[in-house]
Amino acid sequence: MSRLSSTIAVAFVLLLAGCDKGGTDAVQGNPAATAAAVATPEAKAKGVAAIDRSHAGEPMPAFDLLMPATKTPFDKADIAGKPVLLNLWATWCAPCVKEMPLLEALAGEERDLYVLTASQDLGEPEKVLAFFEKEKFQRIKPWLDREGALGFQFGGGLPVSVLYDASGKEVWRVTGDLDWADPEVRGAVDEAFEAG
Repeated sequence: MSRLSSTIAVAFVLLLAGCDKGGTDAVQGNPAATAAAVATPEAKAKGVAAIDRSHAGEPMPAFDLLMPATKTPFDKADIAGKPVLLNLWATWCAPCVKEMPLLEALAGEERDLYVLTASQDLGEPEKVLAFFEKEKFQRIKPWLDREGALGFQFGGGLPVSVLYDASGKEVWRVTGDLDWADPEVRGAVDEAFEAG
């Protein structure tokens, strides 16, 4: 399959299974397989995302991220030996956009956690750069999943966040947005430090 055909196929999957652009409170994707909710009863009633530990222990997948402004590829050595929160998002996804400032704050407060944001804006790096410039993020970077491989790997729904321990093993994942400032969510993030 050619590179263009692969990109079009991934974009189609993302559009079909992806984010509800208008629904900021709705869970994106299929959280039916989740193991433990991290949300208030009111949030659960509205369908806020829950944590899925069914993939715990799986290794971080290979990925090919690019810094769109400089065309610099991501160097996995930058995350070696660190817990990582991998977040898949897109500028056209309202829940994704809503949680980006919370991820910026998390990256500042959890200094030993690498918050790695991977945009699924296929073929539109200028939108990612404009969003980051407008928001003036200092801690998270505008990485672009240039082939859409991570979106395909994690089922196409957005946003998706996957927590890895320092050895690169999955701790848990969430399909849908979370309140990253919530103490319960922060406690769940701490699991990456306990597991590594």
